[in-house]
Amino acid sequence: MTVPVLKQHHFLIASVQSALTDDDMEDMQRRLVLRVGDDRIRGVIIDVTVVDVLDSYSSRTLRAIADMIRLRGAETVIVGIQPDVAFAMIQLGLTLEDIPTALDLEEGIRLLNARIRRHHHYGQ
Repeated sequence: MTVPVLKQHHFLIASVQSALTDDDMEDMQRRLVLRVGDDRIRGVIIDVTVVDVLDSYSSRTLRAIADMIRLRGAETVIVGIQPDVAFAMIQLGLTLEDIPTALDLEEGIRLLNARIRRHHHYGQ
């Protein structure tokens, strides 16, 4: 299933609608990384609210997406990780390492705006 990606101002919002296959994850990764440069994007939000499982491949791919987007000059925030998913990830030793997370889309947008302002202020 193709993940819908919406542009809102200088952000991209990828809304994962269901469990994704490995190919779906790779497609989302490729599309997001390309669009960061094409659309002059400052931040990417990946919304996983409806996802009930984040396995090791999904976790690694989300980290890779965030790393690639950072190398392209933008920030990434993951939003909507459900309590059961967070619990299972910790039990399995899966982390998103230094990728910022937020409860929902609204908080994710606030977090991205703050991170972008901070980086712009410090010239990073």
